[in-house]
Amino acid sequence: MPQQTRTPGRRGAARHGRLRRRGPFRALVTLVASALAVLLVSGASLAAITAQQLTSSVTSVALDNETAAPKEISAIPGGANILLIGSDQRDPGSAVDAGVVDGVRNDVNILVHLSEDQTQLTAVSFPRDLMIDRPACTGDDGAAHPAATYQQFNTLYGDGGISCTVAAVESMTGLSVYYAGMITFDGVIEMSNALGGVDVCVTQRIRDTDTGLDLSAGTHSLQGKDALEFLRTRHGVGDGSDLARISSQQVFLSSMMRTIISGGTLGSPTTLYKLASAALGNMTLSSSLSSPDTLVSLALALRNLTPADIVFVQYPVVDDPDQAGRVIPAESDAAVLEAALQADQKFTLGDEAVGRGSTVDESAAPAPAPETPAPAATGTTGADDAGTTAPAEPAPVTTTLPSTITGQTAAEATCSVGSSRG
Repeated sequence: MPQQTRTPGRRGAARHGRLRRRGPFRALVTLVASALAVLLVSGASLAAITAQQLTSSVTSVALDNETAAPKEISAIPGGANILLIGSDQRDPGSAVDAGVVDGVRNDVNILVHLSEDQTQLTAVSFPRDLMIDRPACTGDDGAAHPAATYQQFNTLYGDGGISCTVAAVESMTGLSVYYAGMITFDGVIEMSNALGGVDVCVTQRIRDTDTGLDLSAGTHSLQGKDALEFLRTRHGVGDGSDLARISSQQVFLSSMMRTIISGGTLGSPTTLYKLASAALGNMTLSSSLSSPDTLVSLALALRNLTPADIVFVQYPVVDDPDQAGRVIPAESDAAVLEAALQADQKFTLGDEAVGRGSTVDESAAPAPAPETPAPAATGTTGADDAGTTAPAEPAPVTTTLPSTITGQTAAEATCSVGSSRG
């Protein structure tokens, strides 16, 4: 039986109608993992004074709800939510391909949910071609935007900036999103350079004349413009869709997180500073996130995560019956995912969860088992002051999401699948 779908309101209040396709080099698929990286390192491994220095020139914008945002990430009941936006915005003289950008698009959108107990980070990717109903919102410039039906997701930033994009995500998911940031093309390039490259596995040749990417089968270390082209390619992977591109991006993001967490990056102050400087120098942050104290609080909350604790998920969608090349929310799966996030519930993905643009790397070595922490040196054998044994805390309940919800953890080694359409 076809999955029930949630159809957005139709054409009456649409402001854009059918969007004109832009030139091949104007579509953005950027490395929002760069933003994840700076959140991981900007405070935990750098002194607060360095965070102050790095944020002193960062552009910030106010969100409608930011007066309710606590400075301490750990103080948020039910976990913290942060929206990371990838924009095709670039400055004159950018290293990215030349050409006039027709407006500014938020073609990459990742909602990060950090559990209240700080043991799981979930990164939910929203497809750029997702059609939604946008709520009324106040734009970054303070202008009021009325509610509109049947809007393409990647027009939200161009219409009302970070604030209106946050409002749409809150309306869709039922979550409060107090923090947000936008990163540009140039930030992606500079951060991948700071890392010295990220290894990606390719099952068969990826050739995309739109982005200029041409990779043979095998493993490649990508940085700079090569990394950006890999993340932007759509026609070169899977079935050539934006959904395939998201799952291929997760191949890169997972490898990048393993590089940062397990590859010694966190022990290199020089690399950490370069990462933070490259990202923050090319980001616009919500005022709630631009505070050095908040960044330090967030980084400290993330300091004990392992790759297995980071879960990349694609927001569940189905093809739009009214417009080819567009998608709408898949109601039943979206409700399951949203309920798990609202309840701050731990979850794992199904065995067949790998998306359209990637596959399991069968040649990869199994991920190492997590280390068992050493017992605390308390001088006792687990008994309390009365001489009785302290009760063990109950193990957290973990739910397995339906295998129709695709994604992977950062601990899983996967490969991008080349497309015959590239």
